[in-house]
Amino acid sequence: MPSVKQVQITFDCAEPGRVARFWCRALGYVFPPPPTGFATWGDFDRTLPPEQQGSVSACVDPSGVGPRLFFQRVPEEKAGKNRLHLDVRVGTGLVGAERVAALEAECARLVALGAVRVRLLAADGYNESCLVMQDVEGNEFCLD
Repeated sequence: MPSVKQVQITFDCAEPGRVARFWCRALGYVFPPPPTGFATWGDFDRTLPPEQQGSVSACVDPSGVGPRLFFQRVPEEKAGKNRLHLDVRVGTGLVGAERVAALEAECARLVALGAVRVRLLAADGYNESCLVMQDVEGNEFCLD
């Protein structure tokens, strides 16, 4: 049986470029190089029919370790809670007040980029604390 070599995470969104810029800044990702023959993604985008311009974007882990993130424009608005979300691992190995401080510091950085703080889920004796957030279009994610 063949094994999976790569995973791409796809976001349905209204403004792919805006959401991609947020996640690039949040994760330290970068935009991939534009297609061959184009100096920039903007140059490539201008060759598309008007209704397709700005309809997709992507970002990648510059180290090549993390999954590629792909953003595609969809006509419908976000309707409810995500059934799948990203955990941004900023508190790995930390516990108690030290973990919460790390989560809160990263939360403040991401809020400055346009994210929204939803709530802190305090440690419960089984799970460590995590912080629920939303990106610039309301997609839920956790600082873990």
